[in-house]
Amino acid sequence: MSDPRSIDRHPWGVFLVFLRLGLTSFGGPVAHLGYFRDELVTRRRWLSEQGYADLVGLCQFLPGPASSQVGIALGLCRAGYAGAVAAWAGFTAPSAVAMMLFAKGIAHYSEAIPVGALHGLKVVAVAVVAQALWGMARNLCPDAARISLMVLVACVALWVSSAFGQVLSMALAAAIGMLFLTPAVHEPREPLPLALRRSAGMTWLMLFVLMLGGLPLLVTVYPEPALVVFDAFFRVGSLVFGGGHVVLPLLQAQVVSTGWVGNDAFLAGYGAAQAMPGPLFTFAAFLGASINLTAGGWTGGLLGLLAIFAPSFLLVMGVLPFWETLRQNRRMQAALMGINAAVVGLLLAALYDPVWTGAIHEPQDLAMAVLALAALMFWKLPPWLVVVGCGGGGWILASVQSVAL
Repeated sequence: MSDPRSIDRHPWGVFLVFLRLGLTSFGGPVAHLGYFRDELVTRRRWLSEQGYADLVGLCQFLPGPASSQVGIALGLCRAGYAGAVAAWAGFTAPSAVAMMLFAKGIAHYSEAIPVGALHGLKVVAVAVVAQALWGMARNLCPDAARISLMVLVACVALWVSSAFGQVLSMALAAAIGMLFLTPAVHEPREPLPLALRRSAGMTWLMLFVLMLGGLPLLVTVYPEPALVVFDAFFRVGSLVFGGGHVVLPLLQAQVVSTGWVGNDAFLAGYGAAQAMPGPLFTFAAFLGASINLTAGGWTGGLLGLLAIFAPSFLLVMGVLPFWETLRQNRRMQAALMGINAAVVGLLLAALYDPVWTGAIHEPQDLAMAVLALAALMFWKLPPWLVVVGCGGGGWILASVQSVAL
């Protein structure tokens, strides 16, 4: 019998391994990390349990989609920089293509899609965000101090509904965390099973800072639509702490508040994203393909996708050489505790606006959302099945109402 680990030492082999995961990994970031562990630690033995846990810890420390960043790091470990790109491409491509096709379908065949079905996708987003909020609050806000910080950030986000207000909230939360929160003491761990020179890491970090600060300046001088789209999605990918669902308020501020994408299409796309395998950040491909600019369509979808994931590559490769030092710094750990509480507050604000306000208009909407939440949290139905059920339920309700009228 051939060794299953023989082919996956090359970028093409890494791509095939992650393509399989990208086609079958339903259930969100936590489930993705479980799939990675089963396939790459238990079965293929790419690295040890402790090494995998350390990679997960590194990626949870960084802004961006943790499961995708773990995949990038695993690909980097296995086949260098080309392996990192191959791992990301394989894991991301299936859902990204599906989301861009969905955006094109709404744009060109919206009259053929039942209005009730699209409304059902908006309603299921209420249940999905509520479930994510509950799970994140239990894990990241376990005490009165962090609950208070969560509520404060939610109020600020609702009061100052802009990307600037959200970034300011996270910065203040980090400062409060440094001053008032006390991190737990962890036992010493073995070094991570990856090695990059600090000079290379510093180069990647400098490129990240240059792009984060330079792109907005470049846009003011050269406001080409494609560059504007790339800048907006790059900033979102640079500032999202806490996982895929937290991207919702930042993206809403960038594309809905600016009029690039309508709120109905935004929520319908977010609902459809729950039915897809792979990373939730491929929602950016849907939004990029939906943007009413010359960069829209396939070009806009690819721009949004590349831009929102670009910070993940730069940060993983930039921070990795310094991770051993950073994770021992208790002030950094305390700041991260504050940031984590802040992102739960941002998600709480997003649950109200735009998710609740855009979807719950009638008692039957609330009933459908409650059923969807029960199906996800208590009946443990797969998310894609709940999404399909809500789409069908919305279509049936709309049909019954039209007949009654």
